[in-house]
Amino acid sequence: MSLPSPWRAEFPAFTAFAADGITYLDSAATAQKPQVVLDALLASYRLGAANVHRAQHWAAERTTAAYEGARGRIAAWLGAASPHEVVLTRGATEALNLLAYGLEDSFATGDEILISALEHHANLLPWQQLARRRDLELRVIPLTPSGHLDLEAAERLLGPRTRVVAVSQLSNVLGTWQPLAELAALVRACSPAWLVVDGAQGAVHGRHRPGDFDADFYVFSGHKLYAPEAIGVLWGKADCLAQLKPWQFGGEMVQHTSFTDARFHAAPMGFEAGTPPIGAAIALGAAVDWLQGQDETLIRGHEQALSLKLLAGLAAREGVRVLGEPQIALASFQVAGVDVGDLSHLLGEQGIAVRAGQHCAMPLFQTLQTPGALRVSLGLYNDAEDLQRFFTALDNALELLR
Repeated sequence: MSLPSPWRAEFPAFTAFAADGITYLDSAATAQKPQVVLDALLASYRLGAANVHRAQHWAAERTTAAYEGARGRIAAWLGAASPHEVVLTRGATEALNLLAYGLEDSFATGDEILISALEHHANLLPWQQLARRRDLELRVIPLTPSGHLDLEAAERLLGPRTRVVAVSQLSNVLGTWQPLAELAALVRACSPAWLVVDGAQGAVHGRHRPGDFDADFYVFSGHKLYAPEAIGVLWGKADCLAQLKPWQFGGEMVQHTSFTDARFHAAPMGFEAGTPPIGAAIALGAAVDWLQGQDETLIRGHEQALSLKLLAGLAAREGVRVLGEPQIALASFQVAGVDVGDLSHLLGEQGIAVRAGQHCAMPLFQTLQTPGALRVSLGLYNDAEDLQRFFTALDNALELLR
């Protein structure tokens, strides 16, 4: 099976990678960018940089129109009722911190926050630190052996004092889609909690409308969605956004201020203090446009076929243990008797770009009682030849390390 990628030619990075002998299999960390995104980013500066909102000159008006146009396209991509439901942040991490600080006044001592055992640090630490500040109880939903949320345990943990349930859509370590719709039904039945979904990994694999799984808030990063770094999205239901308090203060977000008091804009402006990442936001709009123009079924079939090929190749090699039961795009694995750092180093020397360690999910690895894993992660631009080069390099490395 050759599995060529119909999209690879649209990503200039792969020309450079080929010249340097690099096989890129680290898209869960950051994705490459198609030419249309690079063009949009460059055009935002080449045509004349200007700040957004309030200014009355043409350059600022044009930039504001492009910036707000990107917000509108992102809102449509998410199935949002209004662009005002989309807050543009500097990444998923900032969006989750915004929620933890913005909701803080809604908690009382003894209230509960639920996260899962597989969370990335970005969806653990903001809630952990909120719990410490406000004397809350942070509770953890365990996993099934396959790497999915244990819904029976979640139901037992949910209660009238649960205020937030914050979970990942797709595990960045286990590659498992989480049962969000089923979890949402339990949340609505058992508690008054907000359901926060970290879509940093999930957003890039298929088109996801948060309303389909009844999320109250949904966050993702642009750099994993074929867009630049330093741009992210917080989507929220309008009534949920209205309950947030501003967490950063400065220009743009203030409606009126004196020396002693201030009034702030409602969402989204009230949560976009200071000069935003304008070029990156415009480029994220271009990435969404580009994805909108692709055949979603074709992408899903291509990624699934690559995933199956990856898992089959790992299963065929002696001593390899895959963590969980990956469903799409990535697999984390260990090899008996082999240090993952040594293995990653030898793969890197052969031009294979993968990632080793605990993948910003230390508590998950503590739960799994293992020190780390090597992760291979795929994008729509990867093909079967990439995997073949990886397996050849893996065999070479294992021959030296065993």
